[in-house]
Amino acid sequence: MLPTRLVDALYPPSCALCRAPLRKGRYLCPPCCEGLPRIEKPYCMKCGEKIEGYVPEDVLCTHCRGVDSFFDFARSVASADGQANEIMHAYKYGRQIHLHGELALLMKELWSDPRIAVQQTPPWVIVPVPLHWRRERWRWFNQSYEIAKTLAQQCNLHCQKALRRTRKTSQQALLGREHRLANLQGAFRLSPRERRLKIIRNKPVLLIDDVFTTGSTAEECARVLKQEGGAEKVVVLTVLRG
Repeated sequence: MLPTRLVDALYPPSCALCRAPLRKGRYLCPPCCEGLPRIEKPYCMKCGEKIEGYVPEDVLCTHCRGVDSFFDFARSVASADGQANEIMHAYKYGRQIHLHGELALLMKELWSDPRIAVQQTPPWVIVPVPLHWRRERWRWFNQSYEIAKTLAQQCNLHCQKALRRTRKTSQQALLGREHRLANLQGAFRLSPRERRLKIIRNKPVLLIDDVFTTGSTAEECARVLKQEGGAEKVVVLTVLRG
């Protein structure tokens, strides 16, 4: 990680949303950060989708009832609306890589969920969703890995590139749910290092991605982590919920 002073010299510190001047490597001012549309209870205890109205806190949404998933549950910090979507777009497509620290700090808020905080022995292993090497070279970076490794540093956890993407797929944003699932079949495998060292075997895994939409990417990654890698459980964390 670059020293704060060097980061400030490369990217003059100001809020990514309102442009207010900031210090110490921050790029989101307190008012803008507080104004992001957090996903608060009630939400689906499986996929983390916001549920409107008065419902029990341990409810499942209509999409998750009676459906078995490889991931244990998913949580997202905020809805992909307004300024939350704006900052993610700047990071992911505007190549403002320095925003990974702010997004990791947002994701750290999910430790308020006791299902995440209670896991201490063994500790979580953080695994980012991989990009295909051609897409990563075109984008210059893997947005999920940058968030994951920063979150790991903030929480004193290990970040492991346990997955690799074996083939380039059509962009998920352009596809419906059924086509997304078919599009991703066989797209992920354990990395050669993970197959050799078995780092995640019998360990709890936090699978990190930028946005959760239909859950098809999370589901296929969780399947590989459990069936091939022997992960004890897989919990999906994303910054935004689409």
